[in-house]
Amino acid sequence: MKLYDAEFAPSPRRVRIFLAEKGIEIERVMVDLRRNEQLADPYLTVNPRGAVPALELDDGEVICESAAICRYFEAVQPAPSLFGTNPLDIGRIESWTRRIESDGYAAAVYAFRNVHPAFQDRAAPGKWPAMPQIPELGARGLIMWGAFIDSLDARLADRDWIATDAFSFADISALVTIDFARAAKFQVPESCRGVARWHAAVSARPSAAA
Repeated sequence: MKLYDAEFAPSPRRVRIFLAEKGIEIERVMVDLRRNEQLADPYLTVNPRGAVPALELDDGEVICESAAICRYFEAVQPAPSLFGTNPLDIGRIESWTRRIESDGYAAAVYAFRNVHPAFQDRAAPGKWPAMPQIPELGARGLIMWGAFIDSLDARLADRDWIATDAFSFADISALVTIDFARAAKFQVPESCRGVARWHAAVSARPSAAA
């Protein structure tokens, strides 16, 4: 079994943090994004979409997408649970994870890939035909980010973790999102004390350095 990994990218980091929380060690094959190795052979024979991470199983089957890879490992090793152990917690974690992805992470990606000069004609991650940048999406991303951070701060006003009373995959997703958003020059306002307190606690966990 091999995990195709990459430094700096948020999605591979989400898997690394998850595996660290689980105490799972796995062989890692590094893909150099700065040299666009994800868009060329031999990586495209692993994942033709040209995105990281990817998990190659012992029989050669490949699972792509960070959340799907984490779901796989949760099923293989249920404890400690990061996706919930009862129907209500499972629903809460899934709801907040989707919200983090669609409101927060998407906002940062819009701004980063549609404004940064390095992504000219590559405004979407992965292997696509020429994908022109749309600068207006950067402005949209900033609006989305502000609304997302405000809602997250309200959620964390009187609780330690985002989705349930325990650290979960939603917290991993939000940590990766907020740290990645710095690349798009998105910040957490000083007034968002709930987010700041939570971020400090999550960042202090050993898994955050994975």
